[in-house]
Amino acid sequence: MSIVPEFEIGVWNAWILTLFIFLHALVLSLVFKEKEKSQERIPQSQSEKNADTFRTILLYLMFAYSVFLPLQTGTPWLYTGIGIYLLGIVLYTVVMTNWYSSPEGKPVMKGIYRYSRHPQYLTQKIVFVGIGIVTASWLFLVILTIYMVFVNIQTNAEERFCLDKYGDSYRKYMKQTSKWFGISKSE
Repeated sequence: MSIVPEFEIGVWNAWILTLFIFLHALVLSLVFKEKEKSQERIPQSQSEKNADTFRTILLYLMFAYSVFLPLQTGTPWLYTGIGIYLLGIVLYTVVMTNWYSSPEGKPVMKGIYRYSRHPQYLTQKIVFVGIGIVTASWLFLVILTIYMVFVNIQTNAEERFCLDKYGDSYRKYMKQTSKWFGISKSE
């Protein structure tokens, strides 16, 4: 990683990896389109709405920035980052399959959701860390860190929504399962 990030438009830039993320999400939503239609809107306070707006802006900023970030081909950065990126993509696919295949009207508590209450965001972070490493861009990783601060605010609204919707079963799930990642606590 250099002090000053490289900026150049090219075919072998990180946009390839970020484009795959969009296509991947699109395919999953098409495969599970009925579940997509039934999603409820999560009520948010004004500060949570603001955080969600900043989170979205940072996400688009990371995607736009990826157009100018060359992959560090032929370096250990590439191989390490690609491994982390692929791990994140596989885990994200498992998470989304767990989520989409869960019964309607019940909290999702199977698969990776047994170890994290927010595995979609967690696996998304793994994917983006992989991109940051593949490009050897400290600036991309800084933007990702700020993005995750706003994600953490968003998760508060989601958890409040789940507590209102699912009540004691979600409260029990919260006590047993780490917010980000950990071994499930037994009764």
